[in-house]
Amino acid sequence: MSEKTIDKSQIELFGSLEFIAKQVVEGFITGLHKSPLHGFSVEFAEHKLYNAGESIKFIDWKLYGRTEKLFTKKYEEETNLRCQIVIDNSSSMYFPFEEKKLNKISFSAYSAAALIQMLKKQRDAFGLTLFSETTEEETPCKSTTTHQKLLYNILEKLIQSNQDKNLKKTSTTKALHQIAEKLHKRSLVIIFSDMFENIGKKEEMYESLQHLRHNKHEVILFHVVDKSKEIEFEFENRPYKFIDSESGKELKINPSEVKENYVQSMKDFENELKMKCFQYKIDFVEADINKGYYQILHPYLLKRQNLY
Repeated sequence: MSEKTIDKSQIELFGSLEFIAKQVVEGFITGLHKSPLHGFSVEFAEHKLYNAGESIKFIDWKLYGRTEKLFTKKYEEETNLRCQIVIDNSSSMYFPFEEKKLNKISFSAYSAAALIQMLKKQRDAFGLTLFSETTEEETPCKSTTTHQKLLYNILEKLIQSNQDKNLKKTSTTKALHQIAEKLHKRSLVIIFSDMFENIGKKEEMYESLQHLRHNKHEVILFHVVDKSKEIEFEFENRPYKFIDSESGKELKINPSEVKENYVQSMKDFENELKMKCFQYKIDFVEADINKGYYQILHPYLLKRQNLY
């Protein structure tokens, strides 16, 4: 579970998603503790500092004996944060379509599982939404172990699934508007998506992101991409048949003939998306599926520390 290129078959050797998530989080925390960056700490909410005036009923006296500081124990029903994890499950998220390679949907599911493990450790509440053209799955935010296992079960099915024969288009706009309306309490919304919305609907998509912020939710957008192929267009100099995974349209072309224009178009698209996120005070993170999970967990942890 290092930051090296991820091989799907190697990940699957670890067994259950719950075990994988624990391994990822433990490795991440160990790495932070070894970091030379002083002042950066990871404090999970097994305990919280005692505040004057609070009941002394839940003070951990054994911990006081070791530290001479007053801490109270925190329990399952106590939560600091409500986090809704949103995953784009449209056909484009199943790229690359090679069996042994980790695709965007599996990367998003593994990342979500690791975040859920972090949230659970911190006694935060977490929910999950899957969408394509419509909302496919939606759970409320809870912090229980039973709820955690339910979400892992949903994510495991997502990882094991193949791309549907019926092509699924993206309706990011519709999904985000629905989420903004349904989350009544101020929440952290974490989105995993390639944001490949219909080019004629970009402004509508940006409005849906703005809607989340208008309703006072904090937002992290993980722009999930296969950077070498989808952004840098690294293909061999030979003819290819490219197929639009959401419309089924085919195009036969030599990549070298269009690479310059394609790369510039993708750069313009990403820069515009970054600018809109900056404008709406949304954290934008490019999440390359060929890299490890530090790029996911570190921005989340920074966000949480800034909020609480």
